[in-house]
Amino acid sequence: MINIRITGSGSYIPNNKIANTFFREHSFLDESGSPFGQSASVIKKFKAITGIEERRYADRDQVASDLAFLAGARAIEDAGIDPETLNYIIVAHNYGDVQYGKIQSDTVPSLATRVKKKLAIRNPKCVAYDLLFGCPGWNEGILQANAFIKSGMATRCLVIGAETLSRVVDPYDRDSMIYADGAGAVIVEATTENRGLLSFESATYALDEADYLNFGSSYHQKQDPATRYIKMKGRKIYEFALNKVPLAMQSCLEKANIDISAIKKILIHQANEKMDEAILMRFYALYGKTPPADVMPMTIHTLGNSSVATIPTLYDLMVHGKIDNQSLSEGDIILFASVGAGMNINAFTYRI
Repeated sequence: MINIRITGSGSYIPNNKIANTFFREHSFLDESGSPFGQSASVIKKFKAITGIEERRYADRDQVASDLAFLAGARAIEDAGIDPETLNYIIVAHNYGDVQYGKIQSDTVPSLATRVKKKLAIRNPKCVAYDLLFGCPGWNEGILQANAFIKSGMATRCLVIGAETLSRVVDPYDRDSMIYADGAGAVIVEATTENRGLLSFESATYALDEADYLNFGSSYHQKQDPATRYIKMKGRKIYEFALNKVPLAMQSCLEKANIDISAIKKILIHQANEKMDEAILMRFYALYGKTPPADVMPMTIHTLGNSSVATIPTLYDLMVHGKIDNQSLSEGDIILFASVGAGMNINAFTYRI
């Protein structure tokens, strides 16, 4: 039976470290335009909730497709393949290429097309397209690659998650401290081995939840209302994630007939440390258990939330031994899970 497996991975983490102290001179406002208070106290509370101490921003001359290319090239090199043999290049993002200091998003041609050009791939049968699915976009790209390969439409795909969220944040919104830039990528190939993707779950909740993450005006009332920034309803997202994500994770285990004790690692979208910890606790509580101490590696403390890039970057760092006290071995079972704009949720189980 044909299945898929990851044969190479790569990531690009920008060099610019932005510590929390960067925001000390910011004037944070609430939705009504009223001050939150001293920035120092806002930053202290922010770190306690999110766990974020610093994040990475892209260089001023870089855009999301540049980061995607760099991560993709590293994944190709890691897999040791000829890029001309790729059947699909799938690039998950949310805001396209936004130049530093500009407000307009550029998505024509697609970011995937730009990546293909940067990789100098001549093969016209290597199809390149973008995927918009909020923060779970890279996960969804894996599920689409799985469908292509199992249907016989492909044997090899490049799946990338890339974003420059620093270009779309409102400096007067305290949530701006959450967001970061980066890219992660993997090569996915057909396999007949007893490994790879075991099960998956994907869903969109849009009746009441569609605007939990959206594009809105600055909280500073004197700013141009036509200029839009990423906005989120944090409390609603938190409650939604805690109610829905553990159930999607549970569904994956049931579909694959896997006991929770068999899970070696859980790679969750790096959105908010407290939220991820609460999701983990609630997931294990479904089985009357408590999570092992090292089951959920985290990168959010130093890399922030780079949306679609968080999970593939986390995976790449783990498989290459770049996260302290975290490792993966052949045969290990990983559970991937994410939640984001849509509101979208997905998860999949995977055997190394």
